[in-house]
Amino acid sequence: MDNDTYVVGIDLGGTKIAAALFDSNGNLLNREQMETAGTRTAKEVVSRMNGMVRSVSGGRKLAGVGLASPGAVNSRDGIVIQGTNLPEWDYVPLKDWMEEELGTEVQVVNDANAAAWGEFVRGAGKGSSNMVYVTFSTGIGAGIVLDGKLLLGANSYAGELGHNIIDPAGPACSCGRNGCWEVFASGTAIRDTALRMMDRRPSIIAALAARQGEAVSARHVFEASELHDPVASEVIERTVHYMALGLVNAVHTFNPDRIVIGGGVSRAGDKLFKALSAKTGTLLMKPYLGTFDIVPAGLKDDVGLIGAAALFQS
Repeated sequence: MDNDTYVVGIDLGGTKIAAALFDSNGNLLNREQMETAGTRTAKEVVSRMNGMVRSVSGGRKLAGVGLASPGAVNSRDGIVIQGTNLPEWDYVPLKDWMEEELGTEVQVVNDANAAAWGEFVRGAGKGSSNMVYVTFSTGIGAGIVLDGKLLLGANSYAGELGHNIIDPAGPACSCGRNGCWEVFASGTAIRDTALRMMDRRPSIIAALAARQGEAVSARHVFEASELHDPVASEVIERTVHYMALGLVNAVHTFNPDRIVIGGGVSRAGDKLFKALSAKTGTLLMKPYLGTFDIVPAGLKDDVGLIGAAALFQS
C-alpha cells in the first residue's frame, strides 16, 4: 500500500461491533465500538457497520474494508454461511451489500483466520513464513499461514483444527460429533474436567472462584495449580497432554516454523508454554524436532481488528 492510503478493519461479534482506521504502516488512527443490541435484521447490522466505516474514516479515501466475522464464512464470495447470535445471520452476502453502499473493496474472513493473519503480519508470527495460529478459549479456533499466504481451502473452511477428532470414543462436541480436540483442550474442557474431579476429591478451585465472586473457570484452575492443588495440577497436566496432541497433528500436517497460541488459556504464562513445548516434543516424529517455536500471541484484544485490516496489508 502507498503511504497515503487507509484501511478500515471491523471485528464483528455477537454483542458488539468494533471498527478502526489504519494507515499503510498498520498504525491504528481512530476507532469506535457499538453494541448490536436492538438490531432486528441482518440489513440493520450491516447498516451499522457501514455507518461506523464512514465515521472512523472521516472522509478519507479507503483502499478497502476488512471484516472478521464469527461462524463459517465463504471468503471468496464474502458470504457468512452459518449464523451466530446476530439476527438473520445465515447466508448473508456481506461483501456485496457493503461494497454497494461504501464503493470500496470489502474482504470478509472468519474471525480465527483474521486473528491468524493479524498475528502473522503484525504480531507474534511476524518474520515466520509458515505459521499455525491456535486460540484456546471457550472453544478452539485456528488459522493457518503457508508460504506467506492465508490458507482458506476450496470453500474457505480450512483450519478448523478444533474439530479434528482426537478420540472417537470421547465426549460429545457442540458440532455433533465425539472426541474433537476442542472437548479435551479448550478452556471449557479445563473447567468441566475440574468440576467432575471436584465431585470426588477436595480442591481449592471452588474457594478461589467464590472469593472472587465468580463461577469456576479455567483461570481458577490455573491459579489453583500454581498453589500446588492436586486436582488442579492433574487437570492441567491432562490438558497439556491433549493440547500437545493437537499441536503435533498440526506440525505433522503443515510443518510450521512457528506456532502462535492465543485465547484466555494462553495467559497462563511461561510455565504452561514450557510444559506444552516439552510435551509436544515427546510426541513428535524425530525430523520435526527443533523445527518450530511455540509462542504466545502478541496482539491481545485488538487482534480481530488488526487482522481484518491486514487483509489489505502484508
